[in-house]
Amino acid sequence: MPKVRWGVLGTANIATGKVIPAMRRGSFTEVVAIASRELDRVRRFAAALKIPKAYGSYEELLADPEIEAVYNPLPNHLHVPWSIRAAEAGKHVLCEKPIALSVAECQTLIDARDRTGVKIGEAFMVRTHPQWIRAREIVRSGEIGELRSIQAAFSYFNRDAANIRNVPEWGGGALMDIGCYPIQIARFLFEQEPVSAVGRFQRDPEFKIDRLTSAILDFPSGHCVFTCSTQMVPYQKVQILGTKARIEMEIPFNAPPDRPTRLFVDTGVDLFGGGRRTEEFPVCDQYTIQGDLFSKAVREGGEVPTPLEDSIRNMAVIEMLGIGV
Repeated sequence: MPKVRWGVLGTANIATGKVIPAMRRGSFTEVVAIASRELDRVRRFAAALKIPKAYGSYEELLADPEIEAVYNPLPNHLHVPWSIRAAEAGKHVLCEKPIALSVAECQTLIDARDRTGVKIGEAFMVRTHPQWIRAREIVRSGEIGELRSIQAAFSYFNRDAANIRNVPEWGGGALMDIGCYPIQIARFLFEQEPVSAVGRFQRDPEFKIDRLTSAILDFPSGHCVFTCSTQMVPYQKVQILGTKARIEMEIPFNAPPDRPTRLFVDTGVDLFGGGRRTEEFPVCDQYTIQGDLFSKAVREGGEVPTPLEDSIRNMAVIEMLGIGV
């Protein structure tokens, strides 16, 4: 199967540091072009990343007939506008999360996809990592009994005024940037949609973004409780609790590409780990897997890893929490 030829919009850290190197190792992906509004800057990145073409505008990249698919890691408020422009240029689109700033905006992207006939998906790479596939298998198997609660924490520290994550009008703040992950994995594991949700937010007095968000999602069969923050110690953990056992995800979201990952299943027989077993997963890169699965969907048909129908439901939960701008 020939590789899908990809172009990248912008030089965001997630693209240049993680996604592009990972996609270059893929079996079905080939990154052939990158664009930025600063031509000298993008030429340096293209040379360092061994990308053949560097464009001084997004428009030039979208006009290149060789490019079949576009990866969009632009700031959140530019996700939908440039994804629509890519679709209208006949390109398939993999767009970073959160894919939109509202349910209504996400719907415009669905309309563009249906109108143009291209594939568009959200880059929730965690859904493709073997540790999360296995966690859902364990839940489905009944080994932990009935799933009752998911508890998650995700945080890092960033008070850089120039950082896009600290601009509320651009979709900044903890809930949009990282709170979307606990929402996604809760829906992924419960395989339901929450019927209600409540959130509490603490704002940064200068930036006005939510620097600390805590939430309870009420699913038909249980709860997800999570805290996320852009101004706390770097940390991430997920506990998946059932009536018979629990699953602990050691590094749930930023799974390393250079070492194995682990999850733990514990029956709770004692408080010292007597009922705990470890499952280890070989070294892999979730961004490589995501790119290859998306490219296979382009070549072979079928659905992309995170379709827009899922994206709009995730966004509906974010709106339910009532963050506002």
